[in-house]
Parts: sequence; C-alpha cells; structure tokens
Amino acid sequence: MLGIETMEVGLIATKFLGMELIDKVAFMELIFKFFLNFIFLWITVQFIFYRNNKEKDYLFTFYLFNIITFFICVLLRKTEMQLGFAFGLFAVFGIIRYRTDTIPFKEMTYLFIVIGLAMINALSSTKISYAEVLFVNAVIVLTTFGIETIGPYNHKKSKTIVYEKIELIKPEKKEDLLADLRERTGLKVYRATIGHIDFLRDVAEIKIYYTEE
Repeated sequence: MLGIETMEVGLIATKFLGMELIDKVAFMELIFKFFLNFIFLWITVQFIFYRNNKEKDYLFTFYLFNIITFFICVLLRKTEMQLGFAFGLFAVFGIIRYRTDTIPFKEMTYLFIVIGLAMINALSSTKISYAEVLFVNAVIVLTTFGIETIGPYNHKKSKTIVYEKIELIKPEKKEDLLADLRERTGLKVYRATIGHIDFLRDVAEIKIYYTEE
C-alpha cells in the first residue's frame, strides 16, 4: 500500500492537469536546439545581413520571426499535425506583406532564410543526426555569406535621401529621375523607390539603389 501511495504522489508531482511538469530529456533537447538555431540566426542576421546592408529596421523582424517559428514548430512537432501544418504555417509566413511598407526582395529572402533555419532546427528528429543538421545550417549560412560578400551582389548598396524635385517622381519620369540622381549624387544609381511624399514642403523620401566599385 505504501508503495502504491508513493507512486501516486510521484505522478502528482510530475504531472499537472494531464501535462508533465517537466520532461528533462525533451527540455534539454529544446535548449540545445534553440542555441544551435540562435547561433546560425545571429551569424546570418548580424554578421552577414547587417554588416553588408546596415538596415536596422529588419533586425527585429528577422530575430522574432525565427524565434517564434522555431518554438511553434517544436511544439507542433509533438502533435499529430506535425509537418503538414508546419509547412502550411511556413507558407503563410513566407508570403506576409506588411501593410505599411512592402518588403524588398532581398529582405524577403533573408526572412525566408531565418524562417527556414528555424524549421530545420526545430523539426529535426532522431532519424536525423546532428552532423546532418549542422551541415545543412552551415551550407545555408556559408552560401548566403558567399553571395552577399564575395559574389557580384556585394557592391550593391542602398540609402534613403530627401528629394525636392517632386515633379520627377511620376512613373513616366523614371529615367529622368535616375539620371538626375546619378548626376547629383555621383553614384551609379540603377533603381529608386518612392517613400513618404510631403506635398506641403514639396519633398519626397526616396530610397536609391546603387553599385560601388
């Protein structure tokens, strides 16, 4: 009788409302996977993206998207939905467009990368070795680093300027706008996107994209 009572007390101590208070093996696995994921996330976002683009606006998005996707995938991995639902969630995240501003292609690609890293690290199971997970992470990060810093794209930069020739921001004046920007900045501007327009002051915020030698 004493043994049965001890077992019941033990079960009560380890479970609450049908859920285990702690699964030590699963918890340690979660911590290890999270730090593995965060290391590659930090390298991708801080060391590759920010170092080459100097865009602080997207750092918050990249970090939070990755971390939240990681934890959602980890928790869903233990349910019957598993991969099907997770990839559906991944697809939804991948096509998100903020109403305030459209995410440029390059930043959208980085968003795709950080979500992909989260899913790879979260959904890895006992059928996949840690060596394979590390290899996949390394390939993604090193490929991104190579294209961003060594490849032909590393000379492409961007900056936001305040522009007063507001008559040139019309779509039909695109070539005149680019020519004026090249002449006045001395930069090899190949694209410009119009941001906030202030008709009271007759100025507009323009993000210019240019190449550097």
